Amino acid sequence: MASFSSSLKAFVALAFLMLFIGSSSAQLSPTFYSKSCPNLFTTVKSAVQSAISKEARMGASLLRLFFHDCFVNGCDGSILLDDTSSFIGEKRAAPNFNSVRGFDVIDNIKSAVEKACPGVVSCADVLAVTARDSVVILGGPNWNVKLGRRDARTASQGAANSSIPPPTSSLSALISSFSAVGLSTKDMVALSGSHTIGQARCTNFRARVYNETNIDSSFAQTRQGNCPRTVGSGDNNLAPLDLQTPTKFENNYYKNLVNRRGLLHSDQQLFNGGSTDSLVQTYSNNPGTFNSDFVAAMIKMGDISPLTGSNGEIRKNCRKTN
Repeated sequence: MASFSSSLKAFVALAFLMLFIGSSSAQLSPTFYSKSCPNLFTTVKSAVQSAISKEARMGASLLRLFFHDCFVNGCDGSILLDDTSSFIGEKRAAPNFNSVRGFDVIDNIKSAVEKACPGVVSCADVLAVTARDSVVILGGPNWNVKLGRRDARTASQGAANSSIPPPTSSLSALISSFSAVGLSTKDMVALSGSHTIGQARCTNFRARVYNETNIDSSFAQTRQGNCPRTVGSGDNNLAPLDLQTPTKFENNYYKNLVNRRGLLHSDQQLFNGGSTDSLVQTYSNNPGTFNSDFVAAMIKMGDISPLTGSNGEIRKNCRKTN
């Protein structure tokens, strides 16, 4: 009997340990706000729909906000914080400055959510739902967003500079950046498919369209048309990441890579004689496989180091701590 009792104690101890180890993502659940904010999803979707109706590009910008939030110390809404006297935030970090956008839209969505259920839903979760809705509204797949994140009380420009992979990244650097936050090479290739929507600035693709050889010549010529060779000239001129359908979420991004029409250096690295070529080929031929892998990777990315329980706070205003 004693041995049974000690075995039971050991089992209970192990169960508690496993619960503790997996607690960060285990506490996230698609039904987290079902009682405390039952109108959350309709409230957010209506506001996202309105923003995208005014400007289709905004869907890509809102999706990107979620990426750039999760890659820096986890999905904690830190990217939304303005600078304060005690910290320099992420908005002015190199990957974000003059580039990341949609903060006003998030303010509007948060304001609508606060009216529906004051002080209940975190800015981090607003970002997660907004990203999903943006994909769906632009024709992409749907998924159940896991919720229950809380908001950070600080942000780090340095962490943003070191964690978010730049458009000059090599394949090995991309694999390493994603691996550092627990995402596999397959996740990385699937998540890169979000470049099927949105625009990039000339400063981020100039070197590729003028200097690189693994690029379709007519495509390079087209892009040179609105991106002068001289640095400092037309730096902020925009070009679609997917020439054919820049406001529709599908698998054209991968078809472009196969045809050497990736706009960014980091895009074309996924199909350049390396280990990810076969996956790009699969996604270019099979939109269903891309959609399911993209959804799995988005859910996994949303699990990166969330603040839960009594950690962090529920910000009333996403730009500043309470």
